[in-house]
Amino acid sequence: MFDPTLKLVLGVVVIAATVLAILRRGDVRLVLLLAALALGIIGGDPAAIVRAFFRTFSNAQYVVPICSAMGFAHVLRYTGCDQHLIHLLVRPLQRVRFLLVPGAVLVGFLVNVPVISQTSTAVAVGTVLIPLLIAAGVSPLTTGAALLLGASLGGELLNPGAPELGTISTALQIPAGRCVESVLPLLLVQLGVATGIFWIASARAEARKQCPNSARGGRKPPVNTPPGGLRPPLAGSEKPSDAPPFQVNLPKAAVPLVPLVLLVLTALPQIQVIPLPQEWLIGAGEGENAYSVRLIGAAMLVGVLAAALTAPRAAPGLARAFFEGAGYAFTNIVAIIVAAYCFGQGVEQIGLAALLGRLIEAVPAALLPSAGALPLAFGWVSGSGMAATQSLFEKFFVGPSRGLGIDPVRVGAVVAIGAAAGRTMSPVAAVTLMCASMTGTDPLALARRVAMPLLVATAATVAAAMLLSV
Repeated sequence: MFDPTLKLVLGVVVIAATVLAILRRGDVRLVLLLAALALGIIGGDPAAIVRAFFRTFSNAQYVVPICSAMGFAHVLRYTGCDQHLIHLLVRPLQRVRFLLVPGAVLVGFLVNVPVISQTSTAVAVGTVLIPLLIAAGVSPLTTGAALLLGASLGGELLNPGAPELGTISTALQIPAGRCVESVLPLLLVQLGVATGIFWIASARAEARKQCPNSARGGRKPPVNTPPGGLRPPLAGSEKPSDAPPFQVNLPKAAVPLVPLVLLVLTALPQIQVIPLPQEWLIGAGEGENAYSVRLIGAAMLVGVLAAALTAPRAAPGLARAFFEGAGYAFTNIVAIIVAAYCFGQGVEQIGLAALLGRLIEAVPAALLPSAGALPLAFGWVSGSGMAATQSLFEKFFVGPSRGLGIDPVRVGAVVAIGAAAGRTMSPVAAVTLMCASMTGTDPLALARRVAMPLLVATAATVAAAMLLSV
């Protein structure tokens, strides 16, 4: 219906309008779906958008791991197991006060490894860390930004059950454990650079602040806090000294790690010590991908059983907590993935993916920088790192990386890390809104505080990936 140049021009206009609508606090799901339909009409195949919607809406690759992981996170919160792990991690920080800010980032990062959900991580960690940092004189803005950075930087990418890794492993037909191996060195660069720069910037900001409740850090939260069953605690209103010391129960502290340990022992090729029979999870005719997806769900269910064993009095309510978490995940995570996938399908129809492919062929050095920058931008707009990875990796980067002889797994690692950075600096991300609500700050102010550390860290990560690819 339109010539290629006009398609591209009209498509760019729709994309720009989409970004503007989201930044003006439009519902991300609705805006992306409407934009996808508009792009489909411009591309001449709106039916493809409808097919993409239903295909993704019922795709077990996203529904099973994401919903089961969020269900497990709700069970941890219901039983209090997450608090025992966090108190165990936080206890050393109370003795070295100058490390409170980077320590808060690190604790959030470590908790996000077994608790794949960023929002759940922020709620669980914030309950302990926010009163601790506020009592130490750290401003609400710095406290919320440290919580946001730690909970959303990308700790989940070290978990073989992370849905981002599922996207990469499915696209490349490789085990998720191999994705973890490629992500680890690059994610350590991202963590180290982002935390270091954030620590320096926060120290300067704290030195300049006149009052912890000033306009820079004490603004009231906006009304658009995340929906669902995860309610922010009234953090910061009590000092740690007001309550008796928390008694850490080591078995409960170990429960959040149970699914992670199971997945590591079954998914990493070098240490595959638990060969789970496939017939336990899949029937005849079902593919290897179904086994990998259900293995994640099975690991989360084993974690629920472990939580029940450590908190038998809570056992009658565990099923409800699990399914409430699964429903929250479908509404606030899977739905955004569906909308973003449709949007990515529309972007492909207007020829933008083909244009990027030709650009990378002409300038091969642009592959890894674009693998970091494009998902970062997409994650910033959509507020979802998973949606950015799922929408862009296979369509935009698998073919060019193979054509240039660059390891597509490493490219996928850069894509996932860039997408996580974009999500973390997005003022519309659920984890940003949650951190703002918990600390009484403005989500835009939190996003600004973490933006520069994440941009510099992502550039350093891309540079490290380029060095490893030489």
